[in-house]
Amino acid sequence: MPEPLPKRRRGGRVAPGGLVRALAAAVTCVALAAGTGCSGTAGEPPAAPAPAKAAEPARLAALHRLPPVTGLLFTPHLRGAEAQRKLAIACMARRGFEYAPVLPPENLGGADERPQPFGLESTAPPRTADPTSAAEVPPEPGSPESTDAYARALFGDEAERVTAMGTRLSVSRPGNGCLAEAETRLLGDGRMRWLQVRILLFEAQEQAREDVEKDPAFRTATAHWRECMNRAKVKAEDPVKLQLSLRPETARRTSPVAAADLRCKAETGYLTTAYHRLAAVQQRWLDERPDIGRDWKKLSARQDEAADEALGS
Repeated sequence: MPEPLPKRRRGGRVAPGGLVRALAAAVTCVALAAGTGCSGTAGEPPAAPAPAKAAEPARLAALHRLPPVTGLLFTPHLRGAEAQRKLAIACMARRGFEYAPVLPPENLGGADERPQPFGLESTAPPRTADPTSAAEVPPEPGSPESTDAYARALFGDEAERVTAMGTRLSVSRPGNGCLAEAETRLLGDGRMRWLQVRILLFEAQEQAREDVEKDPAFRTATAHWRECMNRAKVKAEDPVKLQLSLRPETARRTSPVAAADLRCKAETGYLTTAYHRLAAVQQRWLDERPDIGRDWKKLSARQDEAADEALGS
């Protein structure tokens, strides 16, 4: 699976970051800017709230799998990543360099890694940080990994970078060098289309979350949740803005307001309705763009075949 620019880490080891994380960072101030504010306010919390009725993990995982665009975007391609790693290591070795990228975690793309776009879903602590997202550490001075020759061998020439365009976003990739060589080995002339499809899917996921706000059934579910919260003496416009208003992070798991939020979601079936309506909006987007699903399946099969060949199976 083609990955964005890897991160340098201590000792020159490079950890490829997931495309989803790179795109998320790219749109922090673009696609998501309108959603960062919080207009919900918490009134006097209930004196002794009943225990929060957190949804069961299995049911939540099933809901997370419903939105089809998100499902495509988070489909794991671990075998492709493993093959790309092997090819890049061999390429760098031919150029006289040792390269040791870190494999992505085995659960990358699992249901628990998918976005949770409707606020709190449980009292569970935050997910463990992805080991590939550790703080970047420059290579040690004087090491081969710190040289321009090493960077050029891995990332290619800066002037040769290529760019894949979505509707609003663009992502550039090496045009030559070992990373480009490994990606091309797996995807051939479909390399840039693969990246473009992922950008479009990411954009569609964000747009669908905005569009679902107009869905009548979703608006009704939000209204029922708000009525329940009012009875609990908590004033909030919607679950997302309520979540943003809870600071620090521990308050999201321990405060009476959070308990009321989870209880009201359970009593009104809010998350069930929300995910089903989001899935409908995303499916409509896919139905209007059949080339996205077609190209995704075609390129996925091509990558899998090339990965099997590269890995000798």
